[in-house]
Amino acid sequence: MARFAGAVHVVTTDGTAGRRGVTIIAGCSVSDNPPTVLVCLSRVKPDNDVFAENGVFALNTLSSKQRALADAFSGLTGLSQKDRFALGEWETGQTGAPVLVGALTSFDCRIIETKEIATHRILFGEVTGIRIGDSLSPLIYQDRRYHSLET
Repeated sequence: MARFAGAVHVVTTDGTAGRRGVTIIAGCSVSDNPPTVLVCLSRVKPDNDVFAENGVFALNTLSSKQRALADAFSGLTGLSQKDRFALGEWETGQTGAPVLVGALTSFDCRIIETKEIATHRILFGEVTGIRIGDSLSPLIYQDRRYHSLET
């Protein structure tokens, strides 16, 4: 799976179960009518249960200039959730999920279905709001390292 290339996202949630954000590459479009995306989160980390418990998430696609956020939300830096969020500028989406100011695109979503497969939980989110950022080069992860489309 390390050879699989994907855009880097920070998926976030907030609500009665708590605030959390994690770095993922397993996020994609499912449908445009109604607009629906999915994210895959590890079930090995019980802290990820807050996403399903809150019933909302925002899928924030990172640019190549946001590698520090990707590292922080991946857990590599050892920062607390509070300190991770302090590294970025956030707005509250319509659902209550944190939306990253400066992301390439942010999809604010209400969870409409979950499915558990092997070590992961797939969250299907109906998009309730979209924030489109500047047209920058995306941050890509492949072969256990970051890549950029910038020349």
